[in-house]
Amino acid sequence: MTGYLHLFVSKDRFRLQDGAQDLVDYQFHTGTAHHLFCRICGIKSYYIPRSHPDAYSVNLNCIELPEGMDVTIEDFDGNNWSKNRDSLVDDVNRSA
Repeated sequence: MTGYLHLFVSKDRFRLQDGAQDLVDYQFHTGTAHHLFCRICGIKSYYIPRSHPDAYSVNLNCIELPEGMDVTIEDFDGNNWSKNRDSLVDDVNRSA
């Protein structure tokens, strides 16, 4: 378990402020997802998931939330990923 908490953000609403030069792109299986790791510390702060090629999955543990902002964490059945993928796509479309 990595402790990664997915926060899906459409690409047009995402801006990396610093550190792009230290990212390494890793792809496996279908080669669709782009897993971006820091080459210095190894953390995966965000990536382009195969379920959402037009969005980023940002690790909620890697961002500072504005004071007073509440976050609701929803469980996801990853054992049946393909069956449940569409619910993730609907969530991203709602937040865009």
